[in-house]
Amino acid sequence: MSLVSQIKKTIRDVPDFPKPGILFKDITPLLQDRHLFAQIIDTLGERYLDKKIDIIVGIESRGFLFGAALAYRLGCSLVPIRKVGKLPYKTIQASYDLEYGSATIEMHIDSIKKNERIIVIDDLLATGGTANATCELVEKQGGKVVECAFVVELNFLHGRDKLKEREVFSLVQY
Repeated sequence: MSLVSQIKKTIRDVPDFPKPGILFKDITPLLQDRHLFAQIIDTLGERYLDKKIDIIVGIESRGFLFGAALAYRLGCSLVPIRKVGKLPYKTIQASYDLEYGSATIEMHIDSIKKNERIIVIDDLLATGGTANATCELVEKQGGKVVECAFVVELNFLHGRDKLKEREVFSLVQY
């Protein structure tokens, strides 16, 4: 069975979460299957092994899980992107629109140096707002986003469009 088939078979659909009408793609079972999780990290690692990546930027919170393992696999650093008020040192922030309202994320001001090569990672690409704001933070500090990586992409929400000219990779699309 292909990796894509295994991932699709393992992801759990949770109807009406977090609100009625939403079919939530729960990646928790991927994390519980150590062999499948390892395959995901190894596949992503092979994709980026020759790209001279300096930093993996993981988006709160599930992006931390995949990001930490990928950073280890590539032998590079990990930088967390957090919701406002969660980081202890000086930060820079980016805000973005949600369906109802807006949100703000932040990173430490000393997280990235000019021209460092970055992979932005999260578990799922939906509308692209958080990933785009993350890329803006990286670029504001002088980093170069090599690619945005996701385990799952919900094509019908057109998140790639929000990421503009940046390269986007996802293992599984719905």
